[in-house]
Amino acid sequence: MSEKITMQQNELAKIINRHAKNEGVHTTPIPSLVFVRDSNGSVPRHGVYKPSFCIVVQGAKEVWLGEDCFKYNPADYLISSVHLPVIAQVTEASPDIPYLGFILEFTANQILEILRDSEIQGGSKEHAKRGMFVSQMEPSLLDAVIRLAQLLDNPKDIPILAPLFIKEILYRVLQGQHGVRLEQLAIEGSSAHQINEVIEHITNNFDKSFRIEELAEKASMSVSSLHRHFKEITAMSPVQFQKQLRLQEARRLLLTESADAGDVAFRVGYESPSQFSREYSRMFGFPPRQDIQRLKA
Repeated sequence: MSEKITMQQNELAKIINRHAKNEGVHTTPIPSLVFVRDSNGSVPRHGVYKPSFCIVVQGAKEVWLGEDCFKYNPADYLISSVHLPVIAQVTEASPDIPYLGFILEFTANQILEILRDSEIQGGSKEHAKRGMFVSQMEPSLLDAVIRLAQLLDNPKDIPILAPLFIKEILYRVLQGQHGVRLEQLAIEGSSAHQINEVIEHITNNFDKSFRIEELAEKASMSVSSLHRHFKEITAMSPVQFQKQLRLQEARRLLLTESADAGDVAFRVGYESPSQFSREYSRMFGFPPRQDIQRLKA
């Protein structure tokens, strides 16, 4: 990591320390921006990454998408270009040097706007590629990140300047090594764009059953093409994707509402509580009741 990036990361760490003094996830006055602080490292945690630009400012982290492991530290940034169920773990953190994370969510429409306004546009419709990647951090990108974070010390400037700095950040990512993967999301008719529509549909309707033929029709693909492209982007099949969303939402409901496992099973779309319990145990390692007791303890 270059000396300049090290200095920039130190500046960014100071900003995050001012606005995220306690452990956990911290929303900010910039609606799409979140800070994370973790002083102890963590056990692997299941979650769903929204389309987002992620930086490790201090420490290190790894994210598992299916069998793919994405490791990143302050020399890198990670992009999740679509909604993706993952397992994430902070691998370097201590009370003296806590893990500090910067997460900026974005939309496909923001990418499309940049492509329309810039000379990046004109890319061809390429085959779908994995919806997550790690790239090397560049000083120009980190400079835009710092300017966005500095707005938190001048809240009156946020409405005008935040959209400009976010646009610059995404523009820099699009210019980067894997920018074409992000570009494909916004190109209508590309396989990535079509699969993203299916991902959004499943994400918004995970508690409902679907026929694979209906998803293929929505993507304007054959069933075999849908399976191939969907797995290339998400590292799982549509059914596996839906199952992960259902089980993660079930776990959240069990934790936050102290609800009955059978009721939660039906709420997330399962018709059989026994099947729900089996699949829950397979994913989280324990039956629902035992898992929740363990987490609360």
